[in-house]
Amino acid sequence: MLKTDVEAAGFAVLKSPDIPSVLVETAYITNPKDERNLCNPTHRDQVARALLQGIEGYFNKHAPPGSLLAMRKHVIVRGDTLSTIAQHYQVSLKRLRAVNGIKGDIVQTGEVLRIPHSDG
Repeated sequence: MLKTDVEAAGFAVLKSPDIPSVLVETAYITNPKDERNLCNPTHRDQVARALLQGIEGYFNKHAPPGSLLAMRKHVIVRGDTLSTIAQHYQVSLKRLRAVNGIKGDIVQTGEVLRIPHSDG
């Protein structure tokens, strides 16, 4: 594994505009401590969870318009109806039902609805 020359790669996938990608270096294989950590499943899990937390945090703040992450949330309060919620957020009742898997018109106080972007 140890090599004396520095190696380079083209990483074509990182240059492709149609495939979102990022290269993350988590350790230096030439560092004995890093190498031990990479062999440890617990450490790898911690790294993976930290990456996921960072990615989720970023996209929760900077979600691409129209994406599922960009959907707003609405907590049902007493007196709310699906039709008034749809009107308030300028979305169709059909879309509001579909996004939330609601078949009828009944919603419960405290229930959280995902609100898609406006229809218009």
